[in-house]
Amino acid sequence: MFTDHQLQLRERFLSAPVSPAPAPWRPVFRPRPAVPIGGLLGIGFAADPATGRDLVMIVSQDGHGVLDGTTGAVLARDRDPDPDVCDPTGPFLTCPGLGPLAGVQVRIAGLHGGGLHATTADGWTLDVVSPDWPHQRVLLSTDGGLCHGPAGGCWWHIHHITHATPRAAGFSPSGGTLAIATSADLTLLTRSEGRQRRSASFNDLT
Repeated sequence: MFTDHQLQLRERFLSAPVSPAPAPWRPVFRPRPAVPIGGLLGIGFAADPATGRDLVMIVSQDGHGVLDGTTGAVLARDRDPDPDVCDPTGPFLTCPGLGPLAGVQVRIAGLHGGGLHATTADGWTLDVVSPDWPHQRVLLSTDGGLCHGPAGGCWWHIHHITHATPRAAGFSPSGGTLAIATSADLTLLTRSEGRQRRSASFNDLT
């Protein structure tokens, strides 16, 4: 039995159209905000040891890769990782990094479990809700996830997952990058300065 409040929330979420995330957030990839990645298993964030910029490590059935979280540029790609370490393992679900993250164990959230940051230090919150399960909606808010009032005020329905299985959604530890990963694609939003990259297939990101 649903309470009146729960029913009101459900109707509020169902009626909210998909809209762009508010400033200062912007998509990393253009013109399509999502990059197709077939067989995506999980993603993880790590800081570039040299610059401190957000890096995104991708684990998929087609190998591993590391992207710049601000520009989307591919910094490293391994199409044939060591089978003994290619899947997230251990109590922290880590994979060995590559490229600028060589020698770093990166925590991966996705098919095997784990999760990304749901909040930032300055008050942004990300929630994934399912008012019309099995479809899922990604909500970005500034009121701690309470989602008061109509969409577009203090919360936004920024992504609707209908075509694939969700893997992970959340912020980088710095709070400067937001990722939404499914079994079929990756969406990145950033609020850091950087040149946007034209969308492409992950297999083309070399």
